[in-house]
Amino acid sequence: MTHYRLPVTLFALAVAVFPAAADTHVEKTDKVDISATVVADGLSHPWGMDILPDGALLVTEREGRLRIARDGELSEPATGLPEIAAEGQGGLLDIALAPDFADTAEVYFTFSEPGPGGAGTALGRAVLEDWDSPAPRLSGVETIFSMAKKTGTGHHFGSRIVFAGDGTVFVTTGDRGESERAQDLSDHAGAVLRVNRDGSIPEDNPYAGDEAAAPEIWSKGHRNLQGAALDPQTGALWTVEHGARGGDEINRPEAGKNYGWPVISYGRHYSGAEIGVGTEAPGYEQPQYYWDPSIAPSGMAVYQGEMFPEWNGDLLVGALKYRMLVHLDRDESGAITGEERLLEGAFGRVRDVTVAPDGSIYLLTDEDPGAIVRVTRD
Repeated sequence: MTHYRLPVTLFALAVAVFPAAADTHVEKTDKVDISATVVADGLSHPWGMDILPDGALLVTEREGRLRIARDGELSEPATGLPEIAAEGQGGLLDIALAPDFADTAEVYFTFSEPGPGGAGTALGRAVLEDWDSPAPRLSGVETIFSMAKKTGTGHHFGSRIVFAGDGTVFVTTGDRGESERAQDLSDHAGAVLRVNRDGSIPEDNPYAGDEAAAPEIWSKGHRNLQGAALDPQTGALWTVEHGARGGDEINRPEAGKNYGWPVISYGRHYSGAEIGVGTEAPGYEQPQYYWDPSIAPSGMAVYQGEMFPEWNGDLLVGALKYRMLVHLDRDESGAITGEERLLEGAFGRVRDVTVAPDGSIYLLTDEDPGAIVRVTRD
């Protein structure tokens, strides 16, 4: 396990910032010079994005709108979304094109669904119609998973969507601000979930035959998973989650394993009190990496592309608190060996990160107005 404790990077920070256009930031990193440019703005707290076949971006706004950004312009909000409880940290969250989108036009999205007792994280799917027009719409909308226990708190919904290579879907949740739920196997909170594309349960899920557990659960003991990505080389799932005061974690969740929250943590409660029994205990997994103090991590990607071959296989993580993009170097074994902080304070709170087919990197800023930023080689 690697960790980070000091407010300096393990790699060199950017050593020079050059004057440029008002919406462009140029920076020299440890291995390559980058240029970051705002390509669309005027969004309200954008949360998740994916790239359409023509290069346009499908983007969610937390308040409950789904838009397409193309050539610097935003479409009208797509019609057809279900009822969404857009309060606190809840709302319309992640969006992902199905792997066979070219044939099916299916999209999957997470949102906070209202219900008895409050709201909970849910996964929906729909067909995206007229996506190449100024007025997109959703048809055939259905909720294929919904957290069983809904509560009135506005915290810790998660939530990211990742399609696995075997056709199943990973969905991440948060503990909903009630930490003990992350250790309850009958509760969907504080977990990585895995379902089939129709919401049914994969037969090889670790608790598929356990009547005392929620069968969708893949791993437990997570606090608030707001970033997840599949490693294109190994097929492994990587996640990033918020700690409390410190203790943000990167994990590589495996079936049936418990990642400790709130029994173990490298953070502390906001009061300063210790969390659980300490940093380790039998039966609980250690993180691959952690931050103390917290950077408030959000979206993440495993980089694979031609534009930055120096970064192939490395992790990219957005940070809300320090308003930056974090580049984590990995060695041939996959271990995280160093950290580099990029674009610190240049654009705002970085909510999501995705890699385009040409190898450029798109960022979403969680602001109102929020923006889409494209990072290229300078």
